[in-house]
Amino acid sequence: MKTDNLTKIEAVIFDFDGTLTKPEALDFNAIRKTVGCPEDIPVLEFISGISNPTSQKMALAELDRFETDGAAGSVPAGGSSEIIDFLQSRGIPATVLTRNSYRSVVRALQNFKNVQPGDFAEIVTRDDNLPVKPDPAGVHRIASRLNVLPENILMVGDYIFDIEAGRQAGCRTVLIDPTGRLSSVCTSQDFTVSTLSEVMEIIKMNTGLPAGKLPNDILGKLLEDFAFEDPAVLINPGIGEDTAAVDVQEKEVLVLKSDPITFATDAIGQYAVLVNANDIATSGATPRWMLTTLLFPVDTTAAQIATVVADLVAVCRRWGITLCGGHTEITDAVRRPVISGMLTGTVSKKGLIDKKNIRPGNHLLLTKSVCVEGTSILAREMPQKLEALGIPPDELQHAQEMLAHISILPEASVAAEHAGVSGMHDVTEGGLATAVGEIGAACGCVIHVEMDRIPVYDVTRRICRKLGLNPLGLIGSGSLLICCEPETSASLADKIRSAGIRVEKIGEVREAGTGVTARQNGRNVPWPDFEVDEIARLFASQKADECP
Repeated sequence: MKTDNLTKIEAVIFDFDGTLTKPEALDFNAIRKTVGCPEDIPVLEFISGISNPTSQKMALAELDRFETDGAAGSVPAGGSSEIIDFLQSRGIPATVLTRNSYRSVVRALQNFKNVQPGDFAEIVTRDDNLPVKPDPAGVHRIASRLNVLPENILMVGDYIFDIEAGRQAGCRTVLIDPTGRLSSVCTSQDFTVSTLSEVMEIIKMNTGLPAGKLPNDILGKLLEDFAFEDPAVLINPGIGEDTAAVDVQEKEVLVLKSDPITFATDAIGQYAVLVNANDIATSGATPRWMLTTLLFPVDTTAAQIATVVADLVAVCRRWGITLCGGHTEITDAVRRPVISGMLTGTVSKKGLIDKKNIRPGNHLLLTKSVCVEGTSILAREMPQKLEALGIPPDELQHAQEMLAHISILPEASVAAEHAGVSGMHDVTEGGLATAVGEIGAACGCVIHVEMDRIPVYDVTRRICRKLGLNPLGLIGSGSLLICCEPETSASLADKIRSAGIRVEKIGEVREAGTGVTARQNGRNVPWPDFEVDEIARLFASQKADECP
């Protein structure tokens, strides 16, 4: 199901004739002949251009008569009553903006069973002495009276004038085009639909949801985009399904991982998949099956949820992972979206990589550069501040695009198939400084690091310097630490570089024990220690500065 992540819809403006009604008795050629209007000029624009006041008044009277007679013979458009009832049930104002007279609107509504003029928060017609559509004046009038921003209004109509008025005012727009003929001429609308029922679905997807489980009708639509191609998955996600089931070969080892994504990001789905997949890959396993628990704040729209789900599906598909199911809920327990992912992978017993096999003398390799993830987060979360601090726009864009490189699956796959690899570790929260300490703790050995060999991207160095951060303590998904036997270290590095991935030997495993030793510029130096990740420290200090 295609969705567009709209700003939340707080009001809807409908055109009238052709949108909420079917003016079956109208003969536009007849009114053109009566008032002498050429075919290439809209009737209202022609009448407004009549210089003789008496002739203009007579032409308007003929138009009023024509519209009222047509209104008497009109019928409600399919789904019109239902969509008005739906908006009332959601507390969303329904309004009308038409080039017709108010009298003709009231007359047409008499043919509705359950819709009256009072069901509309505003009815703006040409009698209001405003410039008519495609001028956006009527849209602005409605927005002002409802105290709603135009970008939170959905404009619905069946003609080019409706779309142009909405677009000029800043609204999102829906063209109703049951025949498909108008779409070739009118192309600036956000949505093109055939019926009002489809408009109701757009509104459903873009209005706030109450607390509770994701409604089944919306869940069903989201599941339509899932593709289940892994024959090992025996029970797929679906409405009414409480579990997923997979068939595991008896000679395989099942590797499990769970990690939440709690920080605000425009790519939360990508993080949720890759943060878990990266850890699975460090064991030599292939990430295969994922479950996600999605928690959203109350009043989140279904379209916003659909965007996150679509991101999850796309990233899983990119890396050959099956999204098997999970749970989605709207709750006041969170203030921003939270995804808790649980991922499983498989590896042969022989191929399992366990950090307890790391031995003194092993070389320590690092792929890419430190804080790939942190650099991208900073560039995406505070671009204006960084630009003001002197980071050029092209460098900021490069840093933002580093998000595409937070997966370590390619290099982990190369390492898993290479002889002599004894352990791998994904650099995450706390950066390289914390990750090196963790790998030493896992194997029970002292780790020695040559700090001059640690790769740091130039843009990373500049951003950290401007913000007063140490790159070694900045969150670093995208970098993989590999411990391997010295005899195979060089050939492994060559294979990783052949895959287009930078890799450097930055240290080695020393004697049994604890801690990290370091050397820089030929001198022994202390290895840095960070109580919290540098990005967390930065964001906490910003919040403190904002408090009164």
